[in-house]
Amino acid sequence: MRRKRRHERRPPHDRWLVSYADFITLLFAFFVVMYSAAQLDKRRAGQLATAIQTAFLQHGSLPDKPSDVGGLSESGTASNLSVGETDEFKLLKGQIESALAGEISAGDVAVQESGEGLVVSLREIGFFDSGSDEIKASSAGAFTRLADILRQTDREIRIEGHTDNVAIHNARFSSNWDLSAARATATVRLLIQSYSLRPQLLGASGYAEYRPVASNDSPAGRAANRRVDIVVPRKH
Repeated sequence: MRRKRRHERRPPHDRWLVSYADFITLLFAFFVVMYSAAQLDKRRAGQLATAIQTAFLQHGSLPDKPSDVGGLSESGTASNLSVGETDEFKLLKGQIESALAGEISAGDVAVQESGEGLVVSLREIGFFDSGSDEIKASSAGAFTRLADILRQTDREIRIEGHTDNVAIHNARFSSNWDLSAARATATVRLLIQSYSLRPQLLGASGYAEYRPVASNDSPAGRAANRRVDIVVPRKH
């Protein structure tokens, strides 16, 4: 009598699909948990911002964007930088006014703080002969005291030449553009060669009569416009 052949059982080849499906399910569950945690953190951040807003209201002040925690941080940082820069300019202005008190009193120098930055105006009467870009030897003391202060800053410094609206035409200069640019360049050269200011922080430009600080209708106004401005700009 013939024996029946036993069929060998072979392991199914699709068993890996079960493990793969389990893995996908676990991965999906993981991302669901992570998403839920993120939403919870967002709600907590909103609650924290609300609490901060309430605290500021109780003390009589309120940040610009209380609902945005990140915005509060950026706003606070910008505010701190602004306050720090204001203090720096006040200190710098005070130092220059003290160092050049005699020249300011004589009307040779003017110092003012503006939205652009700190501006030290060296008027022609104290620093240049009329129609010339040669710096007067008598201004050496003022330059020494001013350079000692400017040397301490790491900001860029702009040297800007200006004139009145009276046309010039002599052997050296054919226009106010030439004169204003030459005076600015001469001032930069002096600050570098004689007072060791860093060349990479200095720049020279001439604006002729097109940026007046006073009316050119009077001698006093024209005298105020004939100047070289040393500008320490703000950081924007």
